[in-house]
Amino acid sequence: MRFEHNFCPVCGKALKVEERGGRERPVCACGYVHYANPAPAAGAVVMRDGLCLWVRRAGEPRKDLWSLPSGFLEWDEDIRDCARRETLEETGLEVEIGEILETLSGFDDPRTQAVLTVFFARVVGGVEQAGDDASETRWFPVLEPPKDIAWQAHRHIAKRLVELAKSGEPPA
Repeated sequence: MRFEHNFCPVCGKALKVEERGGRERPVCACGYVHYANPAPAAGAVVMRDGLCLWVRRAGEPRKDLWSLPSGFLEWDEDIRDCARRETLEETGLEVEIGEILETLSGFDDPRTQAVLTVFFARVVGGVEQAGDDASETRWFPVLEPPKDIAWQAHRHIAKRLVELAKSGEPPA
């Protein structure tokens, strides 16, 4: 586990690593314990005529690889609003958020660990145009997702969509 803090954010004293709750954690003599928690994130599976919308990442990490429209949750934001906002920012499309497809842990982002909730979404407006941290948008056949997908969780979702399509169960 990586520790981001060397000093206590409460009193400013140096933190020591001690066992707390079955794990080694930075702790302070003032009683502060740093719990490294994953960052919540949301993404959208936007479907149209057997195609799924993917975005090419414009920057690091994983520049030029494909991902679903997704990103990290803001402090005061509902997770569905996060999926909606990220889709709009990255694709220019306004979407209606539907059912949850899956929630997954993400361990392969060098910035942080994530808990990603992926929703089905339906386009309700906007003009498709790559934006924010996306350099391109592209609709891929569900049965032929992009080969160079940035994140393990997104690769898992791509496989799930293929399984759903092959089973005859239409993705929402």
